[in-house]
Amino acid sequence: MTRQIAALPVARSARLGVRTRALLSALCKHGILLFFSVFFILPWFWMITTSLKTQAQIVEIPIRWIPNPIYWQNYPNAFFRDPNQPLLLYIQNSLYVCVLSVVGAVLSNTMVAYGFSRIQWPGRDIVFIIVLATLMLPFPVVMIPLYLFWRNVQLTNTYWPLILPTWLASPYFIFLLRQFFLTIPQDLSDAARIDGASEMRILWQVMVPLAIPAIAVVALFQFIGSWNDFLGPLIYLQDKTKFTIALGLRNMQNAYGLSNFGEIMAATTVTILPIIVIFFLAQRTFIQGITFSGLKG
Repeated sequence: MTRQIAALPVARSARLGVRTRALLSALCKHGILLFFSVFFILPWFWMITTSLKTQAQIVEIPIRWIPNPIYWQNYPNAFFRDPNQPLLLYIQNSLYVCVLSVVGAVLSNTMVAYGFSRIQWPGRDIVFIIVLATLMLPFPVVMIPLYLFWRNVQLTNTYWPLILPTWLASPYFIFLLRQFFLTIPQDLSDAARIDGASEMRILWQVMVPLAIPAIAVVALFQFIGSWNDFLGPLIYLQDKTKFTIALGLRNMQNAYGLSNFGEIMAATTVTILPIIVIFFLAQRTFIQGITFSGLKG
């Protein structure tokens, strides 16, 4: 009994030591993450504060991080001051391209990934490896042949070269969805086949509802890719009224230079907001889709 009583303080000290080490470890991890996050947040913070400054405040030395007074006029000026820089039209054009691209990416990649994961056919795995191998080809390698193709079919200076490729599936999205489909039990598909369901019905009524997280990742990645795409519109679009937001911002920068830097930062802030909002609204689904897509090979 005496030994048990004597051992109690030792046990408490051991538990406190474990808790202290765990607490210190957590503090160190969060401290490191906080330290490095500053480097990612600082450019955003600078962009937002610059959009709220006058030109005199922007060139002021030393730099004043918090503008005083706050100059809100850069935002309406970015939209309406110069009719030769129609920011609203650029945003509308980008939304048009993004929506059609997202629809095409979701439909095409879902069907192709289902074919690679759930349907047995000769040479399936070999074809899948060949598809993945195309990921090693960067866009600049095929840029000139693609431009010549779209020019020969007379579709340059239109949105079709930006939209149609998304309807032909992407190797990365195929891989992502295929990996997710492989985590879904085969018994669900077999039960649906026994009930007389076709492959298309199994895909859209059984697999797709279960694969919403992965499909959301595909939609988000495609939206961000189309929204931020600069090289594609630069190659295919010549008419200023058809410019997307990335090309429109570059056009504004060329027109204004450093004379209206606040308006350029205001326009940039506005164009980044949709991506931030979409990401935070779908953050949980996005993380779930990425996590489960890597569980089975």
